[in-house]
Amino acid sequence: MARIAGVDIPNNKRIEIGLTYIFGVGRSTAKVILEKTSIPADKRVGELTEQEVSEIRKYLDTEVKTEGELRKEVGLNIKRLMEINCYRGLRHKNNLPCRGQKTRSNARTRRGLAGKRGIKKK
Repeated sequence: MARIAGVDIPNNKRIEIGLTYIFGVGRSTAKVILEKTSIPADKRVGELTEQEVSEIRKYLDTEVKTEGELRKEVGLNIKRLMEINCYRGLRHKNNLPCRGQKTRSNARTRRGLAGKRGIKKK
């Protein structure tokens, strides 16, 4: 397993897919990383040399926000929305969806189980 940005990446995955295990790196960012470091996208993580892994690490450290730094920024953004009492901030405070989804029949993930909300059983 290669360890990049504090994340263990499985050896049997293609490097393009393996990089998406890192928080803040999606498919398009992974393609850009591989182009800049001139590593073929169809190579497996287990086949990478130590030099290639260090090139990827160096690029991630300098060019892309990942893991803890990005999580902290996202958390601060949500906290700011809640402090200024905007609509999205209020939705975050009340633990409801904040991107326009309907909540009358769905949104069980955010709202919790039906029994907690006082829905009567016949």
